[in-house]
Amino acid sequence: MSLKGIELQIAIPKTFDAGKIAEQKHQQTQLNLDHANSLMERQALKGKETVLESEEAAKAAADGHRQEHNQGELQNGDHQQNEEEKKTIHPYKGAFVDFTG
Repeated sequence: MSLKGIELQIAIPKTFDAGKIAEQKHQQTQLNLDHANSLMERQALKGKETVLESEEAAKAAADGHRQEHNQGELQNGDHQQNEEEKKTIHPYKGAFVDFTG
C-alpha cells in the first residue's frame, strides 16, 4: 500500500497534530499528579500540625486542671469528700444517692 503525494500532504500534518495532542495529554496528566501529590503533602503536614497543637492544648489544659484541682483540695481540706464525689458520678448510671441519713 503506497501513499500518493496528495495523501501524504494530509496524513503527515495529522500525525504531527496527533503527536502534539498526545504529548499535551501526557503533560497534563503529569501536572495533575504533581498537584495531587503536593496537595496530599500539605494536608498531611496540616494534619500533623493539628495533632501537635491539640496535644499541646490538651497537656496545658490537663496541667491547668491539675493545678486548680490541687489548689482547691488544699484550700478546702475536703480531699476525702471530693474522692467520694468523683466515685459517685457515672456517665450513664447516674449519681449515687445516700438514703441512710
